[in-house]
Amino acid sequence: MENDSVDIILQQWRRERPDLDPEPMGIIGRLSRVAQHVGQQIERELQTFGLGRGEFDVLATLRRAGAPYQLTPTALFRSLMLSSGAMTNRIDRLEQAGWVRRCPDPTDRRGTLIQLTSEGVDRVNRAVEAHLENERRLLATLSAEEKVQIRDVLRHMLASFETPEQDEKP
Repeated sequence: MENDSVDIILQQWRRERPDLDPEPMGIIGRLSRVAQHVGQQIERELQTFGLGRGEFDVLATLRRAGAPYQLTPTALFRSLMLSSGAMTNRIDRLEQAGWVRRCPDPTDRRGTLIQLTSEGVDRVNRAVEAHLENERRLLATLSAEEKVQIRDVLRHMLASFETPEQDEKP
């Protein structure tokens, strides 16, 4: 197995603090660094569609909700784990671009729905195709078996953070 930049950090800690086992730092450090590299590559690809990652997330969430591609702002910010203020800013930018619109909620006269426009549907459809191809490219160094192992380990780890009780908290 080849060494990476985190190995140097671990060696330094082992030298300076031989009484500590820095292995958890190695796992978390690698997860963090991989996430940074992947995030940069994803941002670069989405920029070709005039989108940042946040805007893409909103459009993709609306698109995968199915026709008529609309959700309440509350459903959106809960799905994306954002504050309502951050969600409002994203919706404002997407509305200015013509990719979403605010519509009255027919089931709640005080409520609003955020809906993809036809331009928004087209934009997100093209962006998600490119996004998936980019993700395939980013994972190309892994074997099919390695992809399954990573998927399963990360699913297990993520599930430990995202329990149903946590999801219900305000």
